[in-house]
Amino acid sequence: MKKYLLGVDFGTTALKACLFDSEGNRIDSQSAQYKLITKGEFIEFDANEFFNVFSSTVKKITDKHHVDAISIDTQGETLIAIDKDGNPLMNAIIWLDNRAEKQAKEMQDIFGLEKMYNLTGQTEIPAGYPAPKIKWLKENAPEIFNKTDKFLLLEDYIIYRMTGEFNASRSLYSSSLLMNVHTGEYIPEILEYLSISKNQLPQLQESGTVVGEYNGMKVVTSALDQIAGITGAGVVKEGLMSETTGTALAVCAVTEKFPPYFDGLKVSAFYVRKGLYCLLMWAPTAGAVLEWFKGNFCENVSLKELDELASNVQEGSEGLISLPYLCGTVMPENNPNAKGVFFGVELKHTRPHFARAIMESVAYMIKEYVDYLGVEIDEIRSMGGGARSSLWCDIKTKVLNKKVVTLNENETACLGSAIFAGKGIGVFDSVESAVNNLVKKKLTYEPQPSNYQNLYQDYKQKEKLLMKIF
Repeated sequence: MKKYLLGVDFGTTALKACLFDSEGNRIDSQSAQYKLITKGEFIEFDANEFFNVFSSTVKKITDKHHVDAISIDTQGETLIAIDKDGNPLMNAIIWLDNRAEKQAKEMQDIFGLEKMYNLTGQTEIPAGYPAPKIKWLKENAPEIFNKTDKFLLLEDYIIYRMTGEFNASRSLYSSSLLMNVHTGEYIPEILEYLSISKNQLPQLQESGTVVGEYNGMKVVTSALDQIAGITGAGVVKEGLMSETTGTALAVCAVTEKFPPYFDGLKVSAFYVRKGLYCLLMWAPTAGAVLEWFKGNFCENVSLKELDELASNVQEGSEGLISLPYLCGTVMPENNPNAKGVFFGVELKHTRPHFARAIMESVAYMIKEYVDYLGVEIDEIRSMGGGARSSLWCDIKTKVLNKKVVTLNENETACLGSAIFAGKGIGVFDSVESAVNNLVKKKLTYEPQPSNYQNLYQDYKQKEKLLMKIF
Protein backbone atom coordinates (compact mmCIF):
# COMPACT_ATOMS: atom_id res chain seq x y z
CA MET A 1 0.00 0.00 0.00
CA LYS A 2 1.39 3.38 -1.01
CA LYS A 3 2.27 5.94 1.60
CA TYR A 4 2.27 9.68 1.01
CA LEU A 5 5.21 11.70 2.24
CA LEU A 6 5.33 15.49 2.45
CA GLY A 7 8.74 17.14 2.20
CA VAL A 8 9.01 20.83 3.04
CA ASP A 9 12.05 22.96 2.19
CA PHE A 10 12.16 26.19 4.22
CA GLY A 11 14.62 28.52 2.49
CA THR A 12 15.74 32.06 3.28
CA THR A 13 12.94 33.84 1.42
CA ALA A 14 10.78 31.02 0.08
CA LEU A 15 9.11 27.80 1.18
CA LYS A 16 8.45 24.81 -1.07
CA ALA A 17 6.30 21.82 -0.16
CA CYS A 18 6.16 18.69 -2.33
CA LEU A 19 4.04 15.59 -1.78
CA PHE A 20 5.54 12.30 -2.97
CA ASP A 21 4.21 8.79 -2.93
CA SER A 22 6.40 5.99 -1.61
CA GLU A 23 7.61 5.24 -5.16
CA GLY A 24 9.05 8.73 -5.58
CA ASN A 25 6.36 10.23 -7.81
CA ARG A 26 5.58 13.86 -7.09
CA ILE A 27 1.83 14.19 -6.48
CA ASP A 28 1.51 17.89 -5.69
CA SER A 29 3.59 20.94 -4.83
CA GLN A 30 3.00 24.37 -3.37
CA SER A 31 5.24 27.33 -2.61
CA ALA A 32 5.21 30.66 -0.83
CA GLN A 33 7.54 33.64 -0.66
CA TYR A 34 8.18 36.10 2.14
CA LYS A 35 10.27 39.23 2.62
CA LEU A 36 12.82 39.60 5.39
CA ILE A 37 12.93 42.62 7.69
CA THR A 38 16.24 44.45 7.17
CA LYS A 39 17.50 47.30 9.34
CA GLY A 40 21.20 47.89 8.78
CA GLU A 41 23.03 44.74 9.89
CA PHE A 42 19.87 43.44 11.59
CA ILE A 43 18.06 40.91 9.38
CA GLU A 44 14.96 39.42 10.98
CA PHE A 45 11.56 37.85 10.38
CA ASP A 46 8.45 37.44 12.52
CA ALA A 47 8.72 33.94 14.03
CA ASN A 48 4.93 33.55 14.19
CA GLU A 49 4.74 34.44 10.52
CA PHE A 50 7.20 31.64 9.74
CA PHE A 51 4.62 29.19 11.09
CA ASN A 52 1.75 30.98 9.34
CA VAL A 53 3.54 30.68 5.99
CA PHE A 54 4.27 27.04 6.70
CA SER A 55 0.79 26.04 7.87
CA SER A 56 -1.10 27.85 5.10
CA THR A 57 1.13 26.32 2.41
CA VAL A 58 0.87 22.80 3.83
CA LYS A 59 -2.91 23.17 4.16
CA LYS A 60 -3.19 23.67 0.40
CA ILE A 61 -1.83 20.14 0.02
CA THR A 62 -3.53 18.42 2.94
CA ASP A 63 -6.92 19.82 1.89
CA LYS A 64 -6.59 17.80 -1.32
CA HIS A 65 -4.51 14.77 -0.34
CA HIS A 66 -3.99 12.30 2.46
CA VAL A 67 -0.50 12.65 3.99
CA ASP A 68 1.07 9.97 6.17
CA ALA A 69 4.19 11.84 7.33
CA ILE A 70 5.76 15.27 7.08
CA SER A 71 9.40 16.35 7.42
CA ILE A 72 10.83 19.88 7.16
CA ASP A 73 14.36 20.90 6.22
CA THR A 74 15.29 24.50 6.88
CA GLN A 75 17.89 27.19 6.39
CA GLY A 76 20.63 26.90 8.97
CA GLU A 77 21.60 29.23 11.81
CA THR A 78 18.37 31.26 12.11
CA LEU A 79 17.79 31.77 15.87
CA ILE A 80 14.44 32.00 17.68
CA ALA A 81 14.16 32.77 21.41
CA ILE A 82 10.91 31.76 23.15
CA ASP A 83 9.58 32.19 26.69
CA LYS A 84 8.23 29.49 29.04
CA ASP A 85 4.81 29.73 27.34
CA GLY A 86 6.33 29.10 23.92
CA ASN A 87 5.92 32.66 22.68
CA PRO A 88 8.71 34.30 20.64
CA LEU A 89 10.39 37.06 22.61
CA MET A 90 11.53 38.89 19.48
CA ASN A 91 11.78 38.43 15.74
CA ALA A 92 13.79 35.47 14.51
CA ILE A 93 17.40 36.50 13.86
CA ILE A 94 18.12 35.31 10.32
CA TRP A 95 21.38 33.55 9.44
CA LEU A 96 22.42 36.54 7.29
CA ASP A 97 22.34 38.86 10.32
CA ASN A 98 25.82 40.11 11.30
CA ARG A 99 25.09 41.92 14.56
CA ALA A 100 27.27 39.50 16.54
CA GLU A 101 30.61 40.23 14.84
CA LYS A 102 32.23 41.30 18.13
CA GLN A 103 31.03 38.13 19.89
CA ALA A 104 32.17 35.91 17.01
CA LYS A 105 35.67 37.38 17.16
CA GLU A 106 35.74 36.90 20.91
CA MET A 107 34.82 33.23 20.54
CA GLN A 108 37.58 32.78 17.99
CA ASP A 109 40.11 34.45 20.30
CA ILE A 110 39.08 32.31 23.29
CA PHE A 111 38.65 28.89 21.69
CA GLY A 112 40.79 29.18 18.53
CA LEU A 113 39.88 27.96 15.06
CA GLU A 114 41.63 24.60 15.36
CA LYS A 115 39.82 23.63 18.56
CA MET A 116 36.48 24.81 17.22
CA TYR A 117 36.99 22.86 14.00
CA ASN A 118 37.88 19.67 15.84
CA LEU A 119 34.80 20.10 18.04
CA THR A 120 32.22 21.38 15.56
CA GLY A 121 33.60 20.73 12.07
CA GLN A 122 33.34 24.45 11.27
CA THR A 123 36.41 26.22 9.88
CA GLU A 124 35.30 29.70 10.90
CA ILE A 125 33.15 31.47 13.49
CA PRO A 126 30.81 33.74 11.54
CA ALA A 127 28.65 36.36 13.20
CA GLY A 128 25.58 34.70 11.72
CA TYR A 129 25.98 31.45 13.66
CA PRO A 130 23.72 30.83 16.69
CA ALA A 131 26.38 30.73 19.45
CA PRO A 132 27.66 34.32 18.85
CA LYS A 133 24.04 35.48 18.52
CA ILE A 134 23.17 34.01 21.92
CA LYS A 135 26.19 35.80 23.38
CA TRP A 136 25.01 39.03 21.71
CA LEU A 137 21.60 38.69 23.35
CA LYS A 138 23.21 38.17 26.75
CA GLU A 139 25.31 41.32 26.36
CA ASN A 140 22.93 43.58 24.44
CA ALA A 141 19.41 42.40 25.24
CA PRO A 142 19.58 40.92 28.76
CA GLU A 143 15.83 41.38 29.23
CA ILE A 144 15.27 38.90 26.38
CA PHE A 145 18.17 36.59 27.29
CA ASN A 146 16.97 36.26 30.90
CA LYS A 147 13.40 35.46 29.83
CA THR A 148 14.41 32.88 27.23
CA ASP A 149 13.23 29.40 28.13
CA LYS A 150 14.39 27.82 24.86
CA PHE A 151 16.80 28.85 22.10
CA LEU A 152 15.62 27.19 18.88
CA LEU A 153 16.52 27.05 15.22
CA LEU A 154 13.82 27.21 12.55
CA GLU A 155 13.13 23.48 12.16
CA ASP A 156 12.90 23.06 15.94
CA TYR A 157 10.46 25.96 16.19
CA ILE A 158 8.17 24.57 13.47
CA ILE A 159 8.32 21.12 15.09
CA TYR A 160 7.40 22.67 18.45
CA ARG A 161 4.46 24.53 16.92
CA MET A 162 3.26 21.27 15.35
CA THR A 163 3.81 18.88 18.25
CA GLY A 164 4.33 20.88 21.45
CA GLU A 165 7.67 19.07 21.92
CA PHE A 166 11.24 20.35 21.59
CA ASN A 167 13.17 18.22 19.12
CA ALA A 168 15.82 19.02 16.53
CA SER A 169 17.83 17.24 13.85
CA ARG A 170 21.52 16.93 14.61
CA SER A 171 22.27 17.83 11.00
CA LEU A 172 20.78 21.31 11.45
CA TYR A 173 22.97 21.93 14.50
CA SER A 174 26.17 21.30 12.53
CA SER A 175 26.67 25.03 12.09
CA SER A 176 25.33 26.16 15.46
CA LEU A 177 28.76 25.91 17.19
CA LEU A 178 26.80 24.26 20.01
CA MET A 179 27.10 20.59 18.94
CA ASN A 180 30.01 18.17 18.75
CA VAL A 181 30.10 17.05 15.12
CA HIS A 182 31.44 13.61 16.07
CA THR A 183 29.12 12.66 18.93
CA GLY A 184 26.05 14.66 17.94
CA GLU A 185 25.71 16.02 21.49
CA TYR A 186 25.92 19.53 22.91
CA ILE A 187 29.34 20.80 24.00
CA PRO A 188 29.32 21.59 27.77
CA GLU A 189 32.26 23.99 27.47
CA ILE A 190 30.45 26.11 24.87
CA LEU A 191 27.18 26.12 26.82
CA GLU A 192 29.03 27.23 29.97
CA TYR A 193 30.71 30.04 28.02
CA LEU A 194 27.29 31.22 26.78
CA SER A 195 25.74 30.90 30.27
CA ILE A 196 23.00 28.55 29.06
CA SER A 197 22.09 24.95 29.86
CA LYS A 198 21.14 22.08 27.56
CA ASN A 199 17.64 22.31 29.06
CA GLN A 200 17.32 25.57 27.11
CA LEU A 201 17.94 23.70 23.86
CA PRO A 202 15.89 21.05 22.04
CA GLN A 203 16.54 17.32 22.24
CA LEU A 204 18.89 16.32 19.43
CA GLN A 205 17.66 13.53 17.13
CA GLU A 206 18.92 11.71 14.07
CA SER A 207 17.32 12.69 10.77
CA GLY A 208 14.32 10.45 10.13
CA THR A 209 13.06 10.26 13.74
CA VAL A 210 9.33 10.46 14.50
CA VAL A 211 8.78 13.19 17.12
CA GLY A 212 5.00 13.68 17.16
CA GLU A 213 1.87 14.26 15.11
CA TYR A 214 0.29 17.22 13.34
CA ASN A 215 -3.20 17.11 11.87
CA GLY A 216 -3.06 13.34 11.50
CA MET A 217 0.45 13.30 9.99
CA LYS A 218 3.51 11.82 11.68
CA VAL A 219 6.11 14.55 12.21
CA VAL A 220 9.65 13.42 11.39
CA THR A 221 12.98 15.22 11.79
CA SER A 222 14.71 16.22 8.55
CA ALA A 223 18.05 18.03 8.15
CA LEU A 224 19.89 21.18 7.22
CA ASP A 225 18.61 22.20 3.78
CA GLN A 226 21.92 21.38 2.08
CA ILE A 227 21.94 17.90 3.63
CA ALA A 228 18.33 17.31 2.61
CA GLY A 229 19.29 18.42 -0.91
CA ILE A 230 22.12 15.94 -1.30
CA THR A 231 19.94 13.21 0.20
CA GLY A 232 17.29 13.90 -2.43
CA ALA A 233 20.06 13.67 -5.03
CA GLY A 234 21.15 10.29 -3.67
CA VAL A 235 24.51 11.50 -2.34
CA VAL A 236 24.49 9.36 0.81
CA LYS A 237 27.70 7.37 0.44
CA GLU A 238 31.34 7.89 -0.42
CA GLY A 239 32.19 8.12 -4.12
CA LEU A 240 29.25 10.38 -4.94
CA MET A 241 29.21 14.17 -5.12
CA SER A 242 26.63 16.80 -5.97
CA GLU A 243 27.15 20.07 -7.78
CA THR A 244 24.44 22.69 -7.95
CA THR A 245 24.93 25.33 -10.60
CA GLY A 246 22.23 27.83 -9.80
CA THR A 247 22.74 31.53 -9.19
CA ALA A 248 25.59 30.43 -6.93
CA LEU A 249 27.62 27.21 -6.96
CA ALA A 250 27.56 24.52 -4.28
CA VAL A 251 29.67 21.36 -4.32
CA CYS A 252 29.00 18.65 -1.70
CA ALA A 253 30.67 15.30 -1.05
CA VAL A 254 30.21 12.86 1.82
CA THR A 255 33.03 11.10 3.61
CA GLU A 256 33.58 8.86 6.62
CA LYS A 257 36.99 10.40 7.20
CA PHE A 258 37.04 13.66 9.13
CA PRO A 259 39.62 15.87 7.36
CA PRO A 260 42.53 16.90 9.61
CA TYR A 261 42.91 20.57 10.45
CA PHE A 262 45.55 22.78 8.88
CA ASP A 263 46.03 26.55 8.88
CA GLY A 264 43.91 28.05 6.16
CA LEU A 265 41.45 25.13 5.96
CA LYS A 266 38.28 26.40 4.29
CA VAL A 267 36.00 23.36 4.02
CA SER A 268 33.63 22.73 6.91
CA ALA A 269 32.46 19.21 7.79
CA PHE A 270 28.71 18.99 8.43
CA TYR A 271 26.99 16.22 10.38
CA VAL A 272 24.99 13.77 8.24
CA ARG A 273 24.85 10.91 10.73
CA LYS A 274 27.36 9.56 13.22
CA GLY A 275 30.53 8.76 11.31
CA LEU A 276 29.42 10.43 8.06
CA TYR A 277 30.27 14.02 7.18
CA CYS A 278 29.31 16.34 4.34
CA LEU A 279 32.07 18.55 2.93
CA LEU A 280 30.72 21.72 1.34
CA MET A 281 32.35 24.25 -0.96
CA TRP A 282 30.57 27.14 -2.62
CA ALA A 283 30.96 30.23 -4.76
CA PRO A 284 28.65 33.28 -4.82
CA THR A 285 28.37 33.41 -8.63
CA ALA A 286 28.02 30.64 -11.22
CA GLY A 287 24.79 30.57 -13.23
CA ALA A 288 24.43 34.22 -12.27
CA VAL A 289 27.32 35.05 -14.62
CA LEU A 290 25.56 33.48 -17.62
CA GLU A 291 22.31 35.21 -16.65
CA TRP A 292 24.17 38.53 -16.39
CA PHE A 293 25.74 38.02 -19.80
CA LYS A 294 22.45 37.05 -21.43
CA GLY A 295 20.52 39.91 -19.81
CA ASN A 296 23.01 42.56 -20.87
CA PHE A 297 24.33 41.31 -24.20
CA CYS A 298 21.85 38.73 -25.53
CA GLU A 299 18.47 40.20 -24.58
CA ASN A 300 16.59 38.57 -27.45
CA VAL A 301 18.27 35.17 -27.19
CA SER A 302 16.89 32.46 -24.88
CA LEU A 303 19.23 30.43 -22.71
CA LYS A 304 18.37 27.37 -24.81
CA GLU A 305 19.31 29.20 -28.01
CA LEU A 306 22.51 30.50 -26.42
CA ASP A 307 23.30 26.94 -25.37
CA GLU A 308 22.87 25.72 -28.96
CA LEU A 309 25.04 28.52 -30.35
CA ALA A 310 27.80 27.88 -27.81
CA SER A 311 27.82 24.17 -28.67
CA ASN A 312 29.23 25.09 -32.09
CA VAL A 313 32.29 26.72 -30.49
CA GLN A 314 35.33 24.47 -30.06
CA GLU A 315 36.72 23.44 -26.68
CA GLY A 316 38.63 26.27 -25.03
CA SER A 317 36.49 28.94 -26.73
CA GLU A 318 39.33 29.66 -29.17
CA GLY A 319 41.52 31.13 -26.46
CA LEU A 320 38.85 33.22 -24.71
CA ILE A 321 39.03 32.85 -20.92
CA SER A 322 36.47 33.96 -18.33
CA LEU A 323 36.97 34.43 -14.60
CA PRO A 324 33.45 34.13 -13.09
CA TYR A 325 34.15 36.14 -9.94
CA LEU A 326 31.54 38.88 -10.24
CA CYS A 327 31.09 38.89 -6.45
CA GLY A 328 34.62 37.99 -5.40
CA THR A 329 35.85 34.56 -4.30
CA VAL A 330 35.15 32.62 -1.12
CA MET A 331 36.87 29.25 -1.60
CA PRO A 332 39.52 28.01 -1.58
CA GLU A 333 40.86 31.57 -1.32
CA ASN A 334 38.72 34.30 0.24
CA ASN A 335 39.20 37.41 -1.91
CA PRO A 336 36.22 39.80 -1.88
CA ASN A 337 38.17 42.13 -4.19
CA ALA A 338 38.37 39.59 -7.05
CA LYS A 339 36.54 40.63 -10.19
CA GLY A 340 35.07 39.02 -13.26
CA VAL A 341 37.37 38.95 -16.29
CA PHE A 342 37.27 38.12 -20.00
CA PHE A 343 40.85 37.58 -21.15
CA GLY A 344 42.25 37.04 -24.64
CA VAL A 345 39.45 38.74 -26.58
CA GLU A 346 40.01 38.90 -30.35
CA LEU A 347 37.92 40.00 -33.32
CA LYS A 348 36.99 36.38 -34.01
CA HIS A 349 35.18 36.04 -30.69
CA THR A 350 31.39 36.28 -30.76
CA ARG A 351 28.61 35.98 -28.22
CA PRO A 352 28.65 32.15 -28.36
CA HIS A 353 32.37 32.22 -27.49
CA PHE A 354 31.67 34.32 -24.40
CA ALA A 355 28.81 32.03 -23.33
CA ARG A 356 30.94 28.92 -23.69
CA ALA A 357 33.87 30.56 -21.88
CA ILE A 358 31.56 31.27 -18.93
CA MET A 359 30.37 27.64 -18.86
CA GLU A 360 33.96 26.40 -19.00
CA SER A 361 35.02 28.69 -16.16
CA VAL A 362 32.34 27.26 -13.86
CA ALA A 363 33.39 23.71 -14.80
CA TYR A 364 37.00 24.64 -14.01
CA MET A 365 35.87 26.00 -10.63
CA ILE A 366 34.12 22.69 -9.85
CA LYS A 367 37.28 20.77 -10.77
CA GLU A 368 39.32 22.99 -8.47
CA TYR A 369 36.88 22.24 -5.66
CA VAL A 370 36.99 18.48 -6.28
CA ASP A 371 40.79 18.53 -6.25
CA TYR A 372 40.80 20.60 -3.05
CA LEU A 373 38.39 18.26 -1.26
CA GLY A 374 40.76 15.36 -1.91
CA VAL A 375 38.05 12.68 -1.87
CA GLU A 376 37.58 9.91 -4.43
CA ILE A 377 34.64 10.67 -6.70
CA ASP A 378 33.08 8.18 -9.12
CA GLU A 379 29.93 10.05 -10.07
CA ILE A 380 28.63 13.61 -9.87
CA ARG A 381 24.93 14.43 -9.49
CA SER A 382 24.23 17.70 -11.30
CA MET A 383 21.44 19.98 -10.04
CA GLY A 384 20.22 23.53 -10.46
CA GLY A 385 19.50 25.43 -13.65
CA GLY A 386 22.86 24.43 -15.12
CA ALA A 387 21.72 20.78 -15.18
CA ARG A 388 19.18 21.67 -17.90
CA SER A 389 22.01 22.52 -20.30
CA SER A 390 23.29 19.43 -22.12
CA LEU A 391 26.32 21.43 -23.28
CA TRP A 392 27.19 22.51 -19.75
CA CYS A 393 26.86 18.94 -18.45
CA ASP A 394 29.05 17.71 -21.31
CA ILE A 395 31.71 20.32 -20.53
CA LYS A 396 31.69 19.39 -16.83
CA THR A 397 32.02 15.68 -17.68
CA LYS A 398 35.04 16.31 -19.88
CA VAL A 399 36.74 18.81 -17.56
CA LEU A 400 36.29 16.58 -14.50
CA ASN A 401 36.76 13.31 -16.39
CA LYS A 402 33.88 11.95 -14.27
CA LYS A 403 30.42 10.62 -14.99
CA VAL A 404 27.81 13.40 -14.60
CA VAL A 405 24.18 12.47 -13.96
CA THR A 406 21.05 14.65 -13.98
CA LEU A 407 17.92 13.77 -12.02
CA ASN A 408 14.20 13.53 -12.71
CA GLU A 409 13.32 15.50 -9.58
CA ASN A 410 14.61 19.04 -9.38
CA GLU A 411 13.25 19.77 -5.87
CA THR A 412 15.84 17.52 -4.27
CA ALA A 413 15.61 19.12 -0.80
CA CYS A 414 11.87 18.40 -0.67
CA LEU A 415 12.53 14.85 -1.87
CA GLY A 416 15.26 14.48 0.74
CA SER A 417 12.85 15.51 3.48
CA ALA A 418 10.25 13.09 2.09
CA ILE A 419 12.90 10.34 2.26
CA PHE A 420 13.47 11.13 5.95
CA ALA A 421 9.69 11.08 6.48
CA GLY A 422 9.47 7.64 4.86
CA LYS A 423 12.38 6.35 6.90
CA GLY A 424 10.74 7.64 10.07
CA ILE A 425 7.44 5.82 9.60
CA GLY A 426 9.07 2.58 8.44
CA VAL A 427 8.34 2.77 4.72
CA PHE A 428 12.08 2.29 4.19
CA ASP A 429 14.55 0.38 6.32
CA SER A 430 17.23 3.02 5.79
CA VAL A 431 17.93 6.27 4.01
CA GLU A 432 20.09 4.31 1.56
CA SER A 433 17.24 1.96 0.62
CA ALA A 434 14.90 4.96 0.28
CA VAL A 435 17.35 6.62 -2.10
CA ASN A 436 17.46 3.44 -4.21
CA ASN A 437 13.67 3.54 -4.49
CA LEU A 438 12.98 7.25 -4.87
CA VAL A 439 15.95 8.95 -6.56
CA LYS A 440 15.68 8.49 -10.31
CA LYS A 441 18.35 9.40 -12.83
CA LYS A 442 17.40 11.34 -15.95
CA LEU A 443 20.46 11.63 -18.19
CA THR A 444 23.98 10.25 -17.85
CA TYR A 445 27.01 11.92 -19.42
CA GLU A 446 30.00 9.61 -19.73
CA PRO A 447 33.56 10.98 -19.89
CA GLN A 448 34.82 11.39 -23.46
CA PRO A 449 38.29 12.11 -24.85
CA SER A 450 38.93 15.85 -24.91
CA ASN A 451 41.62 18.47 -24.62
CA TYR A 452 40.19 19.88 -21.41
CA GLN A 453 42.91 18.49 -19.15
CA ASN A 454 45.49 20.66 -20.95
CA LEU A 455 43.07 23.57 -21.25
CA TYR A 456 42.44 23.46 -17.49
CA GLN A 457 46.16 23.69 -16.70
CA ASP A 458 46.49 26.63 -19.09
CA TYR A 459 43.44 28.26 -17.50
CA LYS A 460 44.87 27.92 -13.98
CA GLN A 461 48.18 29.47 -15.02
CA LYS A 462 46.46 32.50 -16.54
CA GLU A 463 44.03 32.76 -13.62
CA LYS A 464 46.96 32.87 -11.18
CA LEU A 465 48.51 35.77 -13.09
CA LEU A 466 45.23 37.66 -13.41
CA MET A 467 44.34 37.25 -9.73
CA LYS A 468 47.54 39.07 -8.75
CA ILE A 469 45.91 42.23 -10.08
CA PHE A 470 43.21 42.23 -7.37
